[in-house]
Amino acid sequence: MNILAAIKLLRLEQYVKNLFIFLPIFFGLKISNLALVVDVSIAFIAFSLTSSAVYIFNDYFDVEDDKLHPKKKNRPLASGAISNNIAFILMGILAIVGITLMSYLSFTATGILLVYLVLNIAYSVKLKHIVIVDIFTISIGFVLRLVVGSTLTNTPLSMWIVIMTFLLTTLIALGKRHNDIILLNQTGYRMRKVIDGYSQQFIEISMIVIGSITLLAYIIFSSSYQAIENSQSEYLYLTSLFVIIGVLRYLYITFVREDSGSPTKILFTDIFIQLTILGWIISLVWILY
Repeated sequence: MNILAAIKLLRLEQYVKNLFIFLPIFFGLKISNLALVVDVSIAFIAFSLTSSAVYIFNDYFDVEDDKLHPKKKNRPLASGAISNNIAFILMGILAIVGITLMSYLSFTATGILLVYLVLNIAYSVKLKHIVIVDIFTISIGFVLRLVVGSTLTNTPLSMWIVIMTFLLTTLIALGKRHNDIILLNQTGYRMRKVIDGYSQQFIEISMIVIGSITLLAYIIFSSSYQAIENSQSEYLYLTSLFVIIGVLRYLYITFVREDSGSPTKILFTDIFIQLTILGWIISLVWILY
């Protein structure tokens, strides 16, 4: 077995998405509780292993489409570097270990992880071919990460964190679809069947609407009485500056550079985005802690 190809199949870079599990204890001002941090860290590992199993399952169903994609054709299954049999064995091991690990932490959290697993199987088989439903399914997956973090730490989820997570991830998912349309226009190949149900104008209008609502929701949250009371500071609204800059940067990458196909790649390579997120985190830590 090609070890490097097997590691690539796991999509380790995508694990950054599972950091959403930590948000409840961060905003719940419990990040200094070592026991909770350890539990959430284990949950992060469990969720990451399970998500790798999901990625393998999705790659198997997308293999023919990936062979036509200028970048995805290099994925282990599409390129033939890993056989289907090996991929399914890895998928089974990852799913079992991930679910077992989560079961040691919480029965409820394990149930949520199973919901995530079933949801993504449904996404790979059917939901990704349904217009709008494909985008919302991705966003729901991120909300489930929040629920896992909330459940494990007994931290109530603010409606604002749920709303903003859903909106932000919807914006990012729309950006991915925009990139699919751009690739269709450039190469003539339809990367996803669902793309036939979208138009570039619809995606761009939707991104502007969702981006605007996301910014409005964050500004309302950061200036609300509840936020001021919880943070014991009247300056939380100042962090809105970084959110505005970050959303505008993503829209710039999507509309001007036309390179929003991989949000994870943007996160790891775009210094502007990195500095914006770092500024947001530092300002939050300063104000909240």
